[in-house]
Amino acid sequence: MKAIGTYAVKKWEEKLYDQISSEMKMTKATVEYSMSGQIEGSAHVEYLMFYKYFDEHDQHKSSAMYIGLIRFTGKIQGKEGNFVFEDHGTFENGAASSTLQIIAGSGMGELKGIQGTGRYSANQDGAHIELDYNL
Repeated sequence: MKAIGTYAVKKWEEKLYDQISSEMKMTKATVEYSMSGQIEGSAHVEYLMFYKYFDEHDQHKSSAMYIGLIRFTGKIQGKEGNFVFEDHGTFENGAASSTLQIIAGSGMGELKGIQGTGRYSANQDGAHIELDYNL
């Protein structure tokens, strides 16, 4: 089955934990998203981020990769529950792109037993998420 939606950032708190050079650093970000469409609810994420290049004057020029764990709570095509994603992504030229893997055994409620993969992207055209799953 396939579900698609959009998302928006509700909260973003990012903190430096290792300054490697003047342009290279590592951070931890605590993020909350709201989602709508066939994927409806909220997602709470902890990201670890590595910036190959960071431009403090224009962050959209920065280049980074990140990993995270996302806890989704809400509905997928009307079925309510929650589960956890593993997230691997990059940020280049002002655009984020990620691949997602639902962690086996993390589903609860009507989403118990959910399996699958997904992807999301955010750029000047908006923020979109797509999920291919079995339930």
